[in-house]
Amino acid sequence: MAGNAIRRNVVLPLINAPRAIKRAAVIAMDGLLCAVAALIAIYLRLGYMPPPTRPLVFATLLAVMLSIGVLWLGRAYGILFRYVSSTTVKIIARNVLIYAIPYAGVFTYYGINGVPRTLGLIQPAIFLLLILAGRAVLSHAIATFSIGRVASERPKVIIYGCGSAGRQLLLALRQSQEMIVAGFIDDDITLSGQILDGVKVYRPTQLKELISKKHVSEVMLAIPSATRKRRNDIISLLGEFPINVRTMPGMLDLIHGRVKVSDLHEVAVDDLLGRDRVSPDQMLIRRNIVDKVVLVTGAGGSIGSELCRQIIEGKPTALLMLDHSEFLLYSIHQEIEALANNNAPSAKLIPILGSITNPQFLDRIFDEWRPDVIFHAAAYKHVPLVESNIIEAVHNNVIGTYNVAKAAIDHGSKNFVLVSTDKAVRPTSIMGATKRLAEQILQALAQNQKNTCFCMVRFGNVLGSSGSVVPLFRAQAHAGGPITITHREMTRYFMLIPEAAQLVIQAGAMSQGGEVFLLNMGDPVKIIDLAYSVVALSGLSVRDEENPNGDIEILEVGLRPGEKLYEELLIDNNAEASAHPLIMKANEYFMPWSVLAPSIAELHNLIEQGDKDRIVLTISEIVPEYFKGGSCDK
Repeated sequence: MAGNAIRRNVVLPLINAPRAIKRAAVIAMDGLLCAVAALIAIYLRLGYMPPPTRPLVFATLLAVMLSIGVLWLGRAYGILFRYVSSTTVKIIARNVLIYAIPYAGVFTYYGINGVPRTLGLIQPAIFLLLILAGRAVLSHAIATFSIGRVASERPKVIIYGCGSAGRQLLLALRQSQEMIVAGFIDDDITLSGQILDGVKVYRPTQLKELISKKHVSEVMLAIPSATRKRRNDIISLLGEFPINVRTMPGMLDLIHGRVKVSDLHEVAVDDLLGRDRVSPDQMLIRRNIVDKVVLVTGAGGSIGSELCRQIIEGKPTALLMLDHSEFLLYSIHQEIEALANNNAPSAKLIPILGSITNPQFLDRIFDEWRPDVIFHAAAYKHVPLVESNIIEAVHNNVIGTYNVAKAAIDHGSKNFVLVSTDKAVRPTSIMGATKRLAEQILQALAQNQKNTCFCMVRFGNVLGSSGSVVPLFRAQAHAGGPITITHREMTRYFMLIPEAAQLVIQAGAMSQGGEVFLLNMGDPVKIIDLAYSVVALSGLSVRDEENPNGDIEILEVGLRPGEKLYEELLIDNNAEASAHPLIMKANEYFMPWSVLAPSIAELHNLIEQGDKDRIVLTISEIVPEYFKGGSCDK
C-alpha cells in the first residue's frame, strides 16, 4: 500500500510533469548533493563538524554554483533520467572532473584561510560518488513505480546464454520492467555459479530445479550466433518443460543496437529443421536481375511475393508482377513500392491483373514489356482443393504454363524458371501430376528450341506459406485444440520461404537449358513432431494416454485425397552436384515435343468440353508414374 501511495503521490506526478520541472528537480538534487559532499569532506578532513564560518559557507556555495554550471554546459541534464548506462557515467564523470580542476585550483593550489586545502580534492570525489548514486536511485525509483504491476505480479524468466546478447537482453528487460530475470543458463560449465550483473548463472542440468523453485514461465534464447543444430538441441531440451520459449532477433539487429523486449518472439518451428542456412551467392542472385526486365507470375503467392522482394534488391530495370487475385496483387505491389524506394528507385514496378490461362492477354503483356527473365510461380497447389477442382487446376497449372512458355519463346525472353514441387515426383495427386506435366512441357520446349533457356526448380514445403501446417497448428493450439494431423508417420521436406526464393533465383542463373534443379531440403521432418513442438513451445502439454491432464490433444484424422505419407525429390536416382552446395541437377525422362504437343492440345479440348474423366486419363498417359489414388479418378 505504501508503495502504491508513493507511486501515486510522488513518482507519477514527477514523471508526468513538464520536462523543465523535472530538470529543475534534478538540478536541485545535485545542488543538495554537492553541498552534502562539501560537508562530508570537511568532516573527514577535520574529524569534527566546525561551526559555519564565512570561508566554509563560501566554499560550499562556490561548489554548488560551479558544479551546476559545469554540468549544465556539459549537457549532463540532457540525459533521460530513467536510464543509467555506461554513457551516463562517462558524461557525469567528465563534467565532475572539469569542475574539480578550478575548484581544486582555488582551495588546494592557492588556498583560502579557514578552508582546509584538501577540500578541493576530497569534495569532487565524494560529489561524483553521490551524484552517480543519486542517478541510480532515481532511475530505479522511476522504473519501479512507473508501471502498474508490482514485482510479485511480473512473470519470471530465464535467459539462455550469457554472452553479449544475453547481457543486452538483461538490460532491456530491466529497463522495461515487464519481467523479472530469475537467472542465466549457459553451456559453459566454468560460468556455473558465477554472478553476472547481479544475476546467477546456472547449468542446463539445473533447468528443472530452477523452473520449479523460481516459478519460471518463460525462457528467452539469447544465442543469435548458434548453429541451427545447436538451437535444435536446446529447443528440444526446453520442450520437456511447461514454459514458453522466445528468441532474440538476429545478430544484425544486435549489431545495430535494436534490442527491445518487443523484439522477442516465439521460437519458430523452423528452428527445429536440422540444417543451417547457406548464404546466397550474390553473383548468381544478380546475374539474371540487374538491368533486366523480370516477370513474376503468381506474384501475390507465398513464393511469388518473396521472389519479388529478392528481385527488387537486385535492381532490375522493371519488375512485372502478375496475379489473378486483385487483393494479393495490390498487397505485394504496395510492399514492393516501399522496398523499391530504398533499393531500386529507378526500377519500374508494373502490377498486372490477369490470368495465365488467357494466351491473348499474355501476348499483349509480352509484346509491350519484352521480359528478359520469367519466374513462373502461378499454380494451384493445395492438394485436396485441387482434387475437387480438377478441370480448373489442369487449365491453370498445365495450359497456363504452356501459355507463358510459348509467349516467352515468341517474344525472345532469355530465361524461364518454373517453380515446381516434390509432389511432382511419382505423384498421387492431380496437383503433383499437373506440376510434373508442366515440367515435361518445359523440358520438351528446351530441347525443341535454343533461344529461351528453360529450367525447373523442385523443392518441398515452405514454412509459413499459405496452407502451411505450422500456422494451422499454432492457431489450433491457441484455440485450445485439438491439433489435427493426417497420419502419425507422415513426413515432409521443409524450407524457409526466403531461402527457397534465393535458391530459385540462383538455380535459374546456373541453367544451360532443360535442367531439373533440386533444392537440398535437409532431412524430412515428421509432421507429428512438428505438432508436438508447437505445443511444447507454446508452454503447453500434449493430452494423451500417458498425460490425461494435458492441455492439447493431437488427433489423427487420416490421409486426405491425393496425399502421400512420404515425399521425394527424385524420380530416378541420378542427381548430380552443381556449383551451389544446396542445388543439385537431375536429368529425367520426358516426352519429346513432337509427341507431347498433341496431348497438350487434347487436354485443352477436354477442358473446354469439361470432361474430367478423360482429362485424368490423358494425364496418366503422359505422366506414367502418376498413381491415381483417393478421389483422383472422380
